[in-house]
Amino acid sequence: MNAPATPDPALDRRFMQLALSLGRRGLGRTWPNPAVGAVIVKEGVIVGRGWTQPGGRPHAETEALRRAGRAARGATMYVTLEPCSHHGKTPPCADAIVKAGIARVVSAADDPNPQVAGQGYARLRENGIAVETGFCAEEAARDNAGHIRRMRDGRPHVLLKLASSSDGKAGYAGRKPAGITGEAARGRVHQMRAEADAILVGIGTVLSDDPHLTCRLPGMFERSPVRVILDARLRIPVSTALIGTAHDVPVWVVCGPDASPVAEDILKAKGVEVLRVDARNGRLDLPQVLKALAARGITRLMVEGGPTVAAAFLQGDLVDEAALFIAPEPIGASGIDVLEGLPLSALTQSPKLKVLAAETVGPDTLQMFERV
Repeated sequence: MNAPATPDPALDRRFMQLALSLGRRGLGRTWPNPAVGAVIVKEGVIVGRGWTQPGGRPHAETEALRRAGRAARGATMYVTLEPCSHHGKTPPCADAIVKAGIARVVSAADDPNPQVAGQGYARLRENGIAVETGFCAEEAARDNAGHIRRMRDGRPHVLLKLASSSDGKAGYAGRKPAGITGEAARGRVHQMRAEADAILVGIGTVLSDDPHLTCRLPGMFERSPVRVILDARLRIPVSTALIGTAHDVPVWVVCGPDASPVAEDILKAKGVEVLRVDARNGRLDLPQVLKALAARGITRLMVEGGPTVAAAFLQGDLVDEAALFIAPEPIGASGIDVLEGLPLSALTQSPKLKVLAAETVGPDTLQMFERV
């Protein structure tokens, strides 16, 4: 095997940044597998690039090796997550890297999957490949947050999205919906949907808004996430937009153990998957909901509301990241609060969350928070 070139930290960072950007192409499309990016470089020239393909296979490493061909021998591979070392539905990426003659592997993040967890690196080192880890680790951890959370805690990474008027309201009196944010903010929300595996709302939102919950950016409909509805008693009408489009974009309805089996059969006939979890006083057990979604491969969950669901996730300490869009106009004291039974400060001043960034999106303001 040819010896790799002398490492250059500046170049290593540059190529890892490229690998990270490639990996993000798969966000929302690769579950249950993580969205990984890989770049193969030889003598300063990129000879192969790859990212995890829709459905989770092929993996980024094998895609990059396929494109590099014989040029991979003696080259350096930059990869955003530790290469797998176990036989799943495809052979281990670590073995493919060894076979291709890669001389050096630079990895951004370790894989917490117990079937990998350092064994990928060990396999490479055993075969004489130089391995360096931790490049752009913080950025890689954010990109792989869904995979990491599912492996460590058995649930998806949860992004809570909220839209608020300037006086902390989410809608008009009587739970009538309000178009709070502008076009630019709505476009950003659709981008977020495209990077989520699934999007979740409560039955109240379905009954009041009749949403589609798809990605409606031009050419991006196929990036629409699985639509999940919390509906303890299976009250969702079959006439809703969600049920009518269940054969186009998956719809999963989560109900309690006592919900009508007849209603379940009707929904299944419409192409809806029905999941049952425990419920108490008409409220579904949210940790069980998240565990059920993770068991089906969901790693990144976007929670869009409404106020009751948002407050429940916040009170349950189940929010890993939050996106709060604030419009410049008020609704008035008669409007409904963004968080049912809670002040907005329960989010903005929560000791469990810290401000990550703030920016202007059209006439609105976006504040991003992440778990401390």
